Amino acid sequence: MDKRDRVLQLLTGRGSPDYVPGAFFLHFPEDCHRGQRAIDQHLAFFRHTDMDMLKIQFECPFPYRPEICEAEDWAKMPVYDEVFYAEQLAVVKGLVDAAKDEALVLVTLYSPFMLAMQTTRRDSAVAHCGIEDHAVEAPDQAMLGLERLTESLLIFVRACIDLGVDGFYASTQGGEKGRFSDPGVFERVIKPYDLVVQQEINARCLFNILHVCDYHLPYEEMSPFVDYPGDVVSCSLDLADGKLSAQEASDLFGRPFMGGLDRHGVIVEGSEAGLRSAVDGCLRDAPDGFILGADCTVPSETDWDRLRLAIAMAHRGR
Repeated sequence: MDKRDRVLQLLTGRGSPDYVPGAFFLHFPEDCHRGQRAIDQHLAFFRHTDMDMLKIQFECPFPYRPEICEAEDWAKMPVYDEVFYAEQLAVVKGLVDAAKDEALVLVTLYSPFMLAMQTTRRDSAVAHCGIEDHAVEAPDQAMLGLERLTESLLIFVRACIDLGVDGFYASTQGGEKGRFSDPGVFERVIKPYDLVVQQEINARCLFNILHVCDYHLPYEEMSPFVDYPGDVVSCSLDLADGKLSAQEASDLFGRPFMGGLDRHGVIVEGSEAGLRSAVDGCLRDAPDGFILGADCTVPSETDWDRLRLAIAMAHRGR
């Protein structure tokens, strides 16, 4: 079997103990965000580490819009068309053409809420100027902004699908402990727009990864996300007040789990013996459906050889 088959067989419940897929992701230098340099760097990283899928980084941040300060200003939020995404879509096309025969090609997809955070970066000198404040104080206006951001994202999603991507690495935030004093804000205001995007990709793509991202804050529990679609779940096993095992995460979501290693831990620094021991532990305790990886993007300066070693160990099986 090739890399595509080995990952897809996880969805049938026939994962092999003799070969565990593995993949790690990082951001490349800014001069490798666009054009042929971006294509070449993605391919170099994919082939050097020998990982089992190619994930395309999303390096098309939504611009800060200072005119959106008060909640009613969300009425000014534009919808970005394919012209806005042109450079990113050129990278997607180049990588689909170059690597789809070798492995699944996925595109990083940030949630509408995450892009709303980019659009209204909080200014500490101005109170109540960000999507977090608006979601609490004026949910109807915040939802208008999220609706337009969702429309923008769907334009990008559909263009990527037309180019032949296999699916998306769909990241969500907003349900972390302490993000909102009332957790119901996430359920009422944020989650519905996550699901619009995720249901679209679930209906149209071969393979998607749901990533519950704790980059900013930890989660108290993962239950708010179990009804999200996605063929595989990726999340941190460290909760605000406890810890999950990979098996528990897989059981909770009812699907294969991707992860196991702390993005700031032994995968980044420490002895080779320590890395080998950590990977052995992950493989030993993993559920039947498992992809070795980190809990989120690893630091950009991470040694590619360390990632290659971890993946090689996974490929040798349990």
